[in-house]
Amino acid sequence: MMGKLARVTALAAAVLVHQMAAGADETAASRFTFDGFGTLGVVHSDEDQADFATSLFAPDGAGHTRAWSPEVDSRLGLQLTANLTPRLTGVLQLIAEQRYDDSYTPTVEWANLRYDITPDLSVRAGRMVQSSFMVSEYRKVGYATPWVRPPEEVYRLVPVTNFDGIDFSYRSRFDGLTNTLQGAYGRKDATLSGGGTVEVRDVVTLTDTLEWGAATLFASYGSVHLTVDEENLNALFDGFRQFGPEGVAIADRYDVSDKRYEVMAVGARYAPGDWFVMAELAHANSRTYIGDARGWYVSGGYRYGAVTPYVTLARAWVDSSTSDPGLSLGGLPSSLAGQAGGLNGALNGVLGSVPQQKSVTLGARWDFAQNMALKVQYERLDLENGSPGILLNRQPDFEPGGRVNLFSVSLDFVF
Repeated sequence: MMGKLARVTALAAAVLVHQMAAGADETAASRFTFDGFGTLGVVHSDEDQADFATSLFAPDGAGHTRAWSPEVDSRLGLQLTANLTPRLTGVLQLIAEQRYDDSYTPTVEWANLRYDITPDLSVRAGRMVQSSFMVSEYRKVGYATPWVRPPEEVYRLVPVTNFDGIDFSYRSRFDGLTNTLQGAYGRKDATLSGGGTVEVRDVVTLTDTLEWGAATLFASYGSVHLTVDEENLNALFDGFRQFGPEGVAIADRYDVSDKRYEVMAVGARYAPGDWFVMAELAHANSRTYIGDARGWYVSGGYRYGAVTPYVTLARAWVDSSTSDPGLSLGGLPSSLAGQAGGLNGALNGVLGSVPQQKSVTLGARWDFAQNMALKVQYERLDLENGSPGILLNRQPDFEPGGRVNLFSVSLDFVF
């Protein structure tokens, strides 16, 4: 039903655009604003047995597929805002970027209606941003962030960027402070590059943002019921269930079938003008093979005229075990023991694939023209504990652990 609501909202916005183009008067036309943003980027990775990408749903990226990839960061976004009445506003945002099927077919990122009950209290319905982190609202607008991309060690914990549902926002002011409390409820479906699906139900998100001059404090809590329907995972856990109660218990422990996934995050930023410093810490809790994942980053930069060099330190790790003894092999016939051993090995491969890494990022942003910025960024990824880190599309000869060097260049713009 919520998915239909987002489509209806998008259709309504499209009808409004058509009416305006068909010759609506100047007063009606002034109710509409049209904006856009985009990134033209290229990324190089020196790891030729796996790919670096910024989306879990991407089929490939920089590294194995191509040493220099323009697909990792490049995108184009268009947004129409319709001020329908003094209190009712509609937003439609379309984005073209690399999809799960390696196409650039535009998709509806946002499509919602907002009603301002009071100047400080509003409600929305439709498709909206998933606001789990400090820069979630504009994580795809490269021009709005100092980096080429938000630190993956934190932002990958919630890979979906929107949801279909309802939300509210309440803003209060006191003694120079502005506090904004937001709450949301909804759902989300996504398609994996290998043909599987991700279903997110009962999305509940609460965020609180406190602003005082140049300082910002942020906190969020999110809870969802998560289901991952993927052929290889399904075959693995079905295989365990064939070994009776012991196998069933292992499969039920690690599969992702209507399991609760919780994410908590805190962040802070101070940007008085010529310099900035910011940090976020996030914790994801899941009783599945995903485990209890953590991530943090600290970033800062200083502006010299039109150039802002910056540095970022980040880490991703898990507090849960990355291995399991699996099925007991004692007493099994040799044929079944071989099968059980294979299942145990595959399970530990899945558990060990959870990203664990440290990274150091050095970069610079050059605001060389109005509404345009050129960024150059170097990242060194140190993959920890034999982990593949955030790399995907791993090939048979890929060796977990080690070091990966990334070099990125991007041109960000807004209009």
